Amino acid sequence: MTEASETEAREFAAGLRSLLEWLHVPGQGARNEVVALVRETLGPAGLDQSVVARELPPFEHVNLQTALDAWTAQEGRSVEVHGVVLPPHFGGIDLQLLMTGEGLPPVRLSAPAVVDLPNGPGSTLACLRMALLLVTDDAGRYLLLVQAPREHEQPVLRVEVAGLPVQRAQAVLAELDRLRRELNVYRGRLVEVTPTPMGTVELTFLDPPDLGRDDVVLPAAVLDRIERHALGVAAHRAGLRAAGQHLKRGLLLYGPPGTGKTHTVRYLLGRMDDYSRLLLTGRSLGAVGSVTELARDLQPAVVVLEDVDLVAADRSFGPGGSPVLFDLLDAMDGAAPDADLLFVLTTNRADLLEPALAARPGRIDVAVDVALPDVAARRRLLQLYGRSVPLELTDDDVASAVERTDGVTASFLKELLRRAVLEALHEQDPLRAVTGRHLSRALDDLLDSTQQVTRTLLGVGADGSLPDGDGAGPALAPPGTPFGHRHSHGPWR
Repeated sequence: MTEASETEAREFAAGLRSLLEWLHVPGQGARNEVVALVRETLGPAGLDQSVVARELPPFEHVNLQTALDAWTAQEGRSVEVHGVVLPPHFGGIDLQLLMTGEGLPPVRLSAPAVVDLPNGPGSTLACLRMALLLVTDDAGRYLLLVQAPREHEQPVLRVEVAGLPVQRAQAVLAELDRLRRELNVYRGRLVEVTPTPMGTVELTFLDPPDLGRDDVVLPAAVLDRIERHALGVAAHRAGLRAAGQHLKRGLLLYGPPGTGKTHTVRYLLGRMDDYSRLLLTGRSLGAVGSVTELARDLQPAVVVLEDVDLVAADRSFGPGGSPVLFDLLDAMDGAAPDADLLFVLTTNRADLLEPALAARPGRIDVAVDVALPDVAARRRLLQLYGRSVPLELTDDDVASAVERTDGVTASFLKELLRRAVLEALHEQDPLRAVTGRHLSRALDDLLDSTQQVTRTLLGVGADGSLPDGDGAGPALAPPGTPFGHRHSHGPWR
């Protein structure tokens, strides 16, 4: 190898010097453009102040941005926003590091990076990901650093204030908190809570169900009781408060799978459009603590916990009980009595439900058995699920179908109508009419002995059997039975 020429050596030295400046070696903090901007903005007096930070759950990101937009637009406040770029895979940064300039990676200024987050059904808001806000207002000249949760890091949203005495910095954060609550995008909305791989939750806006009272097939007394406890309290909240009565309440819907508990909940959620409605199911039940805290901020609010037996099984069945159970109990106990909060719980296994949850007043006030549909209910369900179907059924067709489906669930009847439509489409496409013959064939198929698992999935008998629903009629008729005729001493013909 030949030795480098003097020119090459100088070029190498210049390149190395530029690299070291980019990497920001110790002692060169002042050359970092972000550090220089921070120091210039704060000055010696501001650099001596403590940094005050606030951490928020990730689902508050859109609310923080909504608050920042309103806060920066207030009269008498000037705000300059800069993006901050960190090198790939770097763990994070804070204002304290930017103020000292020690041990920093290469940090650069840029246009602010934003992420588009939903702020309502069908709308989004551009939210800052990593940004430095240079603020001038009555409090003085100071900085805010906003950092969204970063991949592979602790899943928190962070906002920091530097350059102000601690109490003034706390006042800034308190004002942002007030605006977050006042302008909360989830207020009055229906949102579904879903877990994330990082152990946090996301809130997804849903369109409210458009269900009328006639769409809920329950005995009148049962539906009246549910409405009185949920909608009645909502309608008379002012009078109840004036009389010194509590508004916080719990409603438990229990019964076999497929009987309409979720459908009934959807009806309530559609009617309570002046409430914030938070829906938890499955793994999202683990977030009941933080979601109930959000519900307190959004009240009046409804918290729906579907299949609550998954986390609230009787503690006697295992050591220690579930941490989620304790969160649930604490959440229901923690709200003030005059908080307008409705907890709606559903379960298929009331017998396994934690006694402390099911029996103690103030947690569950009303428990309603959503039972298998009786004769009248099955007839109504066939009409309900057949509203959009060109049905050509005689009275005998309907009566026979109702008789043969003794002991089934609403889910079973819904599937029966779907299969009857499919049977008709095999003969006529486009569809012209669904007759008793199509309904009979569909029912024969569902009642076939090979369809035990299907029936179980539709809520009919945990072992695939066909129970007596009302105790007043025969068990479900065997497959192959035509409608309208039954011979008492021989096979169905």
